[in-house]
Amino acid sequence: MSKIFVDACLGKETPYTPVWMMRQAGRYLPEYMKVRGEAGDFLSLCHNPKMAAEVTIQPLDIVGVDAAILFSDILVIPDEMGMDLEFIKGFGPKFNDPLTCQADLDRLIGGEVAANKLTYVYDTIKLLRKQLDERGDEIALIGFTGAPWTLATYMIEGQGTKTYNLCKKLMYSNPELLHNILREVTEVVKYYMEKQIEAGIDVVQIFDSWAAAIEPGKYDEFSWKYMVEICDHLKAKYPDTPIIMFPKGIPAFLDNIYGNFDVFGVDWSTPMALAKEKLGDKYVLQGNMEPCRLYSKEATTACVESLAKTMKEGRHIFNLGHGILPDVPVENAIHFVAECKRASKR
Repeated sequence: MSKIFVDACLGKETPYTPVWMMRQAGRYLPEYMKVRGEAGDFLSLCHNPKMAAEVTIQPLDIVGVDAAILFSDILVIPDEMGMDLEFIKGFGPKFNDPLTCQADLDRLIGGEVAANKLTYVYDTIKLLRKQLDERGDEIALIGFTGAPWTLATYMIEGQGTKTYNLCKKLMYSNPELLHNILREVTEVVKYYMEKQIEAGIDVVQIFDSWAAAIEPGKYDEFSWKYMVEICDHLKAKYPDTPIIMFPKGIPAFLDNIYGNFDVFGVDWSTPMALAKEKLGDKYVLQGNMEPCRLYSKEATTACVESLAKTMKEGRHIFNLGHGILPDVPVENAIHFVAECKRASKR
């Protein structure tokens, strides 16, 4: 029996359009909050394979999604490269030693040595692979990474940002240093994703959460080409492992999308009809309901039916156009998943 989500990623016919949600293992679930409380803090939860596996599986049983996405965080990569990461309650992630010059980059650990330090991630995947196989319900396991540009912005800014002024200052005043950072991160990501695949994931997703920070004429140079390099590297070794690319907020860039990957994640600011017109012949499309529609069952149903109609003759995976928000009622998330399956049943 094949996994419906993997089949959909490869463009194969499925009995209905599969569905999952970004951030589906998260704060909207009381069961997740209980485990996180037991872990003590967010990073401790990421570092505990047993607990991380537990919260990864929770949405399968509670919400009914067709794929599990590994519970982790994109910032474990720079953390294990040697940067000083902490998650501050009410503030979010913060690096206490952001990169400002080549010497700062030179002190970091790179390549496979850095990737080898992420053993807790691979242990979580191995545990999940065992647990999912024992369930026998053919649920796919998604592994992921942040794109080099998104990781670099945190490493340079030291925290989340609305202006990206420090990393964009490098883009225009010292592009050589920015490219050096991006190349170093890209090499670590290649090994990291290899090791995730070897540990047992079925599908890879690359998140470029801060894609919209770059002007269209610079996007390929400073982000997309590095993502494509990662895809090429993985496809050469693991040609049967589907890859999802999710660059957030780039409707203006759709004409310039290229690369050896399988699924293009469409964010909620990009009309699905436009994505279908530009990319539907080349890639399976994933997305793209506005996450805030989950506050209303009626608004959810209307969007799901509209997406099902738009993608009726296209290759599609239901998802949100970004992550589920922490105060969404669980019953509304369950409703979304059920409606996706109802509206797309073949």
